[in-house]
Amino acid sequence: MRLLLTSAGVNNPAIHGALVDLLGRPIAESNALCIPTAGYGSSYGPAGPWRFIRGADLGWKSVGVLELTALPSIDRERWVQWVREADVLLVNGGDALYLGHWMRESGLAGLLPELPETVYVGFSAGSMVLTPRVGRQFVDWKSPAGDDRTLGTVDFSIFPHLGHPDLPEHTMAAAERWAAEIAGPAYAIDDDTAIKVTDGTLEVVSEGRWKRFTPAR
Repeated sequence: MRLLLTSAGVNNPAIHGALVDLLGRPIAESNALCIPTAGYGSSYGPAGPWRFIRGADLGWKSVGVLELTALPSIDRERWVQWVREADVLLVNGGDALYLGHWMRESGLAGLLPELPETVYVGFSAGSMVLTPRVGRQFVDWKSPAGDDRTLGTVDFSIFPHLGHPDLPEHTMAAAERWAAEIAGPAYAIDDDTAIKVTDGTLEVVSEGRWKRFTPAR
């Protein structure tokens, strides 16, 4: 897949440009699927998924909603076709471990490697779920595995919302402590930063603040 991993979505010209580049076509000619599932695993309540869906429309040709917890009760061929027809998957924030659980349980995690041309846009937990692990600071919902591991699609971890005014605990000092515990490649990114991954090549797209952490040898 082509990845655009963000803290807060497509909210500035640099990230918008990166999205259009990944799509290879105008947004108005592209079909989007919103995946709100992670929001139900968080403490933000049922308004969170609605805010995500409402705010995700950037002028797409079409916008659909794919709720992962419903997929086990739907004929697989039907929902797989919906996913394959989408140009972009917009994946909500919330709880990354809850999202990872349902990506596996629904079968979506297994399908993602078969979608080389699809663009995946992660919002906060929607980005973190593709990393190897999230760190204990971001564990709220307890996964059946009992740890902080996620899907490991990419080989780095993400500390989102760096310096956010409503999240005073998301300081650079906190990110540094988190990175030391992760003990692997990692990035702290603010809401004006995205990590773009195409064919294994990583690029940081930013109008804000970010930092890369490299583990000590």
